[in-house]
Amino acid sequence: MINNKKILLCCSAGMSTSLLVTKMRKAAEEKGVEVEINAVALELFEENVNKYDIFLLGPQVKFKKTVFQKVDDQHGKIVEVINMMDYGTMNGAKVLDFALSLIK
Repeated sequence: MINNKKILLCCSAGMSTSLLVTKMRKAAEEKGVEVEINAVALELFEENVNKYDIFLLGPQVKFKKTVFQKVDDQHGKIVEVINMMDYGTMNGAKVLDFALSLIK
């Protein structure tokens, strides 16, 4: 079982991502998975690099993946883009499963 993992979602505005975080937290609770999930604006990425295991980017900011991955590689972290369909439908369970599958 995966416990105490930390997932941070990064986006431009934060409104829809906050809703997705709520849905992901609910899915984690239903699955009995202990995980911390939060969302921040892109500008706050670097100050959070050491606080989280994985960083998920909203599809609208996928252009930042290369830049963020360089920073995360130095810290042994993971950066991925949330699937556009899962993001658009606010499928918290699928996004949670995706994030957990990347954290070994």
